[in-house]
Amino acid sequence: MAPARKDCKGRALKKGETQRKTDLMYIYTYTDPFTHKRKYVYSKDLLTLREKEKELQRDQLDGLDIYAAGSATLNYLFDRYISTKTELRSSTRTNYTYMYNHYVRNSLGNKLIKDIKYSDIVHFYIYLVKEMRLKINTLETIHTVLNPTFKMAVRDNIIRVNPCEGAMAQMKKKNERNKGIRHALTIEQQRAFMGYIKDHPVFYRWEPLFTVLLGTGCRVGEVIGLRWKDIDLKNRMIHINHSVSYYPRIENSYKCDYRVSLPKTEAGIRNVPMMDEVYEAFLREKARQKEEDLFNHMEVDGMSGFIFCNRFGMLHNPAALNRVIRRITETYNSQEVLAAKREGREPVLIPHFSCHHLRHTFCTRFCENETNVKVIQSVMGHANIQTTLDIYAEVTDMKKAQSIENLSRNLHIF
Repeated sequence: MAPARKDCKGRALKKGETQRKTDLMYIYTYTDPFTHKRKYVYSKDLLTLREKEKELQRDQLDGLDIYAAGSATLNYLFDRYISTKTELRSSTRTNYTYMYNHYVRNSLGNKLIKDIKYSDIVHFYIYLVKEMRLKINTLETIHTVLNPTFKMAVRDNIIRVNPCEGAMAQMKKKNERNKGIRHALTIEQQRAFMGYIKDHPVFYRWEPLFTVLLGTGCRVGEVIGLRWKDIDLKNRMIHINHSVSYYPRIENSYKCDYRVSLPKTEAGIRNVPMMDEVYEAFLREKARQKEEDLFNHMEVDGMSGFIFCNRFGMLHNPAALNRVIRRITETYNSQEVLAAKREGREPVLIPHFSCHHLRHTFCTRFCENETNVKVIQSVMGHANIQTTLDIYAEVTDMKKAQSIENLSRNLHIF
């Protein structure tokens, strides 16, 4: 048995206790039971340190007693839940924590878990949609955090029923109109957008990137993270095997950095064939970078050789790309309104959209021209075929309506 460690006065130190040699400060080291992070307690004398140790142990036991009695707040429950999710990717954990802290912690989070009912959750969701102006997709992320948090309390026999059960389905019924095809650009709009970029003296440099986004249906993080070694120009194939994210890495901080992770789901690891326009976009991007001597020199988690870069030779981030889209569409629309007035026609205006709308637009065009839903699912990297079927069904309904209109116009049967 190893001899007990002693302080400078010859007193035996307990497990977790140490004394710093430089200033003789006493330190107690322990692991937080909820965050699983190492924490430290300091004191100038050993007796005071041990009083702090006892107080800390009492607080931890009291916390467990409060939880067991159902008298803990939702904030306590969430912190306990997230500490158990050791398998979460860094980007996912950051996103979940941000969503909870931003929308839940200072409102519903202060309520006792035993007092939260199904109707409270529904009213909270309605408040987020109507007052906070959240989109249904954002609300789904919040539900993805709250639902398993309450489920853990049910499994621990703290509460009998999960109040989140069925709440999201209720909200989807109320917001059915927010789903589906309306998020995709029309063919006329996407042609106007791409044509405007191609011929613009400033925006032309964005054309290869947006061509790849619109011509592959890849997620923006997958395109940002593409390396030259991930594309096979000879066989015209894109290998999607990772994604680059850009998230805050420090709690309560606005500082962000890049991380490489696996695609969103296992189905996200896939090969995407290049259509001619995408193949040519890669060649144009390579030629432009060589001509301007501007290459991406960033290294992220050991990866380098990324294809796309900004004017500083660094990776793009999704928020910056969305700002570029807004700048392009606003400039185009203002010029298009004037041109349409001069020419005596209706303007072809482009609605506000984001990078993800380009993925949805690609999927919509794909569904309009491909009947094999499994092929569509494979190219899109949808983990759940229901996602593919929802878009396919909406496209089919639209084509049905167009077919009936054509029938009425061409047959003159009435």
